[in-house]
Amino acid sequence: MSVKPESASDLFSGPFALGTFSAADGPSFPGLVDREGQVLDLRTALADPALTMRGLLERWPAVLPLLRELAAASETARRPLEELRVLAPVEPRQIFQSGANYRQHVIDLHVAHRAPDDERSEEERRAEAAEIMDRRAAEDLPYMFIGLPSSVTGPFDDVTLPAWAAKPDWELELAVVIGRPAFQVSPDEALQYVAGYTIANDLTDRATVFRRDMPQIGTDWLRSKNAPGFTPLGPWIVPAESVSDTGDLHLTLKLNGEVMQDESTKDMIFDVGRMVAYASQTARLLPGDLVLTGSPAGNGMHWGRLLRDGDVMDCSITGLGAQRTRCLAEES
Repeated sequence: MSVKPESASDLFSGPFALGTFSAADGPSFPGLVDREGQVLDLRTALADPALTMRGLLERWPAVLPLLRELAAASETARRPLEELRVLAPVEPRQIFQSGANYRQHVIDLHVAHRAPDDERSEEERRAEAAEIMDRRAAEDLPYMFIGLPSSVTGPFDDVTLPAWAAKPDWELELAVVIGRPAFQVSPDEALQYVAGYTIANDLTDRATVFRRDMPQIGTDWLRSKNAPGFTPLGPWIVPAESVSDTGDLHLTLKLNGEVMQDESTKDMIFDVGRMVAYASQTARLLPGDLVLTGSPAGNGMHWGRLLRDGDVMDCSITGLGAQRTRCLAEES
């Protein structure tokens, strides 16, 4: 499936963004995209024929000033975006995924899973859930787990729904792209280690989230979230300096043109700094790694409508562009 942005002016915020591209059947390459929708091959511009996006991010503090200069240089040779295939912007070594990080989403779940003997009104149960969320934000820790890089696919690629996935669902998320090795950093320091931001759709098969054979084990994120193509990523990495406030970005997911998720990152329980810092307390975050920050209310389970063959998902986040992916049922 080949989909191109409708307007260059709607690509992203800031003077430039970064992506990974290929021409026809040629090799992939990291590129700088300008506001006119023109792409500069960074292998040539930085005199490194073997350069990858991850390699670029490993040099992020030093290379960022050069990227600013290249974006402003009108004489550099560029190619129109419409001539290129847009791939996932980076191949991460590690993906840190988050759950239960949007206040309204968690409140909805709390109310929906009412105990049979709970006779309180919905308003009372919502008030209780809101109090729990406030206490959690003040006193508790984010909920994070590990995803597989092999689940990543491009922002305009088809997504195959496995035959075994009985309840495939969508989860639009703001994704943080790490630009410097980070280990045991504080929330106040964490944003210094962020190169930029991109869009992720963290698909989940709801039918396999919980182990029915051994309920005491709990969740099975390997099976429910890591099928090939279950993490459409991109289209761009927008540098952190071009994203003014990660606490006030709007996320919108449409299914076949109908709005399903429509929320602001203001609703996050733990902000970007706390999420990155928390992940770094246990793991050493590496350049190119992703920290997914959770999904807002409006998943398929909420609507009673899961993904099926032929569905088209349109995902957008303020200043980060948009992705479109089509679902195809796995052929038996």
